[in-house]
Amino acid sequence: MTHKLHHLLAGFALLVMPVSAADAPMDRLVLDGAEGKPGTGRHIVLVAGDDEYRSEETMPMFARILSKHHGFRCTVLFSQDPDNPGVIDPGCKTNIPGLEELRSADLLILKTRFRRLPDEQMEEFDTYLKSGRPVIGLRTANHAFILPEDSKWAHYGFRYQGEKKDWHNGFGRKVLGSWFFSHHGWHAHESTRGIAVTEHPILNGIEEGDVWGTSDVYGVEEPIPGDDVELLLRGQVLAGMNPDDPPVGPGPYDHPGVQPYLSEGSNDKNDPMQALAWTQSYQLDGGRKGRVFSTTLGSSEDFLTEGSRRLVVNAVYWCFEMEVPDAAEVTPVGPWNPSRFEIFRDPEHWKNVNRRIADLVLAPPQSRPD
Repeated sequence: MTHKLHHLLAGFALLVMPVSAADAPMDRLVLDGAEGKPGTGRHIVLVAGDDEYRSEETMPMFARILSKHHGFRCTVLFSQDPDNPGVIDPGCKTNIPGLEELRSADLLILKTRFRRLPDEQMEEFDTYLKSGRPVIGLRTANHAFILPEDSKWAHYGFRYQGEKKDWHNGFGRKVLGSWFFSHHGWHAHESTRGIAVTEHPILNGIEEGDVWGTSDVYGVEEPIPGDDVELLLRGQVLAGMNPDDPPVGPGPYDHPGVQPYLSEGSNDKNDPMQALAWTQSYQLDGGRKGRVFSTTLGSSEDFLTEGSRRLVVNAVYWCFEMEVPDAAEVTPVGPWNPSRFEIFRDPEHWKNVNRRIADLVLAPPQSRPD
């Protein structure tokens, strides 16, 4: 079945949907691409599911940019409590409805953290990855899953150390090239500036200092596995949470959370600087080879910066092997007022917020209510 025929049949199915199904709560955000744009006819699935860095705000923002300015059809999926469907619940780690959308996806953009999904949902990820279609991983995607040892999908978990040695440290290491092992910068006190280390189409329209975010720099174990890894940016640790703050100097550092490898090594957070963004290929056993773009940026506030948004949009074009624009349009569609990263441990919090996916159809997400 061709891609266009698939969507025609999907549209017909909507027309004949039973009343009971039509009245069900909206469990995904679907944005049709603008006609006559480079991305017309391609489908991107963006998966939001983290309880810290506000992916439920970031993914709809990127979906609006990619659909309106670039023509891609975008579907955004969210974590939801099965007992409260249609309401975004980042604290629910066991359910992301709609992952069957990956069957027709041409690109997956992933921003999840410590998800423990049921077998049938993990199956959708595995099938997608075996097809060799491209993947973009943002920040906590390098520890996207954490699954029990007796799970069929235990090897996807970021702490996996089992018999499948090429899966050690899970999906992040196997597919994206990195797994979470440290906050290299001082979390919530030292922000990140991207420093280009090569020329690459993904960096089109991005000048020195254009990529910045409030996320601290993650530690990245090098060499990143793979024979075609191309490092694009390194993360310069800044002495504060503003884009014009200076880089931190050499240690010793007297704040909490300093990593042992710093105090026992060079004791300089910026020598060497950690990898911040790179490209590579991935391939699962029995599957096809696919393209990957990874970055450890990914807080919603990181994308207040035009250069950080352009980095991701350019990566979409690269993943599709399309010509990357010289200066891709990345202006947010509607207000873009992301909230500060923070983990809410109260399981009732998101139920009280009651942010419904249906509300996102007419208006972009606003800052999280107190």
